[in-house]
Amino acid sequence: MTSASFHPAGPARRTVVAAAGAAGLAVALTACGGSDDGSSDDTGTAPSAPAGEEAGGGSAGGEDAGAALAATADIPEGGGKVFADQKVVVTQPAAGDFKAFSATCTHQGCAVKSVADGVINCPCHNSNFSITDGSVRSGPARKPLPAVRITVSGDSIRLAG
Repeated sequence: MTSASFHPAGPARRTVVAAAGAAGLAVALTACGGSDDGSSDDTGTAPSAPAGEEAGGGSAGGEDAGAALAATADIPEGGGKVFADQKVVVTQPAAGDFKAFSATCTHQGCAVKSVADGVINCPCHNSNFSITDGSVRSGPARKPLPAVRITVSGDSIRLAG
């Protein structure tokens, strides 16, 4: 009897491991959705107005227009707060100066999650945006966060309609 070497039917272990790694990479690259190729509807930013006046830009979610988001005291000076349900982030770069931006990252559509150290942070790929004008502070995002219209009346911040 001759000894025959055993060759299992099916792919080699190395092929299976490589395919699993490629599949994981594909999932990671598409997890946020969208793209940064300019195909998204980015209307740019419009300047925000001082407290008590309307800020420029577009509205985030028509059904929430006019709804109170927060009290002015809820937005820290030099910081801000993300309102996930309304998909908006409100900042206060200087005392009494309130700004609002879309809470959707312009890189791949992830929701921004926090505001710290003068920047709005997206956790998906670590893009950071200025609390003053929504401009990109660090990428991979290349487009600013679009401004959202708000009104500040007394101590109430509302989405403009």
